[in-house]
Amino acid sequence: MHRAITVFLAVVGLAAGLGDAQQPGNAAAPKAKVRIELVGDSTQTRNAGYGLGFCANLTEDVVCLNAAKSGASTKTYSAEGYWTKALAAKPDYMLIQFGHNDEESTQHLARETNLATEYPVNLKRYIAEARAHGIKPILVTPLSRRYYQADGKIHSDLLAHAEAMRKVAKAERVPLIDLQAESIAYLDTITEAQGNDLGITKKDANGGTIPDKTHLNYAGSFVFGRMVAVALGKVAPALAKHVRSVAASLPAEGVRSVAILHGAPVKIVLAGDSTVNVGTGWGPGFCALLTPNVACVNLAHNGRSSKSFYDEGLWKGVLAEHGDYILIQFGHNDMPGKGPDRETDPETTYAANMRRYIDEARAAGAIPVIVTSLSRRSYKDGKLVEDLEAYANAAKRVAEEAQAQVIDLNAQSTKLLRTMTQDEADQFDAVQKPDANGSTLDRTHINAHGTEVFGRMVADSLASVCPELGPDIKGLAAKP
Repeated sequence: MHRAITVFLAVVGLAAGLGDAQQPGNAAAPKAKVRIELVGDSTQTRNAGYGLGFCANLTEDVVCLNAAKSGASTKTYSAEGYWTKALAAKPDYMLIQFGHNDEESTQHLARETNLATEYPVNLKRYIAEARAHGIKPILVTPLSRRYYQADGKIHSDLLAHAEAMRKVAKAERVPLIDLQAESIAYLDTITEAQGNDLGITKKDANGGTIPDKTHLNYAGSFVFGRMVAVALGKVAPALAKHVRSVAASLPAEGVRSVAILHGAPVKIVLAGDSTVNVGTGWGPGFCALLTPNVACVNLAHNGRSSKSFYDEGLWKGVLAEHGDYILIQFGHNDMPGKGPDRETDPETTYAANMRRYIDEARAAGAIPVIVTSLSRRSYKDGKLVEDLEAYANAAKRVAEEAQAQVIDLNAQSTKLLRTMTQDEADQFDAVQKPDANGSTLDRTHINAHGTEVFGRMVADSLASVCPELGPDIKGLAAKP
């Protein structure tokens, strides 16, 4: 095993109680499960925060919900509708953590809040509204960034936000998990190199790979997720019985994720239609952005839908590649008018097909990543015709229900194309034989320039939803 991986897993073992996997609980199904929800920013999410590790350390009689959103602050989480959705999930308990994105900066971002006024006021509003919905709120001070200084100790930039949250908790008589203090205390016991081994990576100004000192990898999630779970049992004694007595161990997927982050070879397989395939899709542009450490196999086929790709046995060929990741995009040929062998209904047959792909990919040991369909580039009265929205929405819904990663290429490509005219969007078009109107422009498939642009979109998004692959994506992300 790579030396970095060994160190990485050794660091995980430093967390109190981490070691043996907890055995399954009693076989008898509980009459009612406790619903616990995470509300906050990326440091709580499943892919870059402690969400996975937290949920893994709760017993089977808990429904663990994760409503955290990357980039969210106390201001934007509500303004962008996430708070309403979090309340609608009707949890019994809600762990609320914000601070990282509330910080003020010279950039004056829209998400920033004033520490003395807005930040505590927003927290108090969340508490009041949670209580009004019958939910028990618990505040969590923000996880410390891993900013080590010359003295070998953590010098956190979130101390003021943590203190402000403590004051709110006291004033509102709300239980508080002081993750800021606990994470600093823990990080001060390990070296900077070991601290870096708990995180993912990011790109520097030149496209090089450097440690990301804010976000967590799979192992880091299990260290700090365990920390939060144990603290939850202490500040809310009624929940103590729902915290596993023995810390959860990394599952096989987590061990593999750690290995990939530290340089293990990886295989990515593409499954889809002609907008993914070689010659007419984004696949070649995507594969060109991967390091030699990655084997990229494009098994997309022209003219296939989520139905015909499976019925013709093409999916079996995808599984036979034994990929670590499978990127799956269908929709164009599922639409009405494509014939009974290909057509599907977005809410029923299409959704069922996409869920089957997810389930079978996982059963084969691969990580499925759903990709919503690349937008077509036809305009009517100067406005982009968005004819794939129903399939894109269905794909996102299925991925969310299955807790699978999703790349919303439809939304990203649509956002770009909305800024363009028909003539400008035609820069991406493939060339076809003249149609009935004499046009040679193919506004579904893409040329070499298109595959570079949209392949970059997919690569950048993959590094975001599967951050362990970040070091395997070449160059800097495209500017929004």
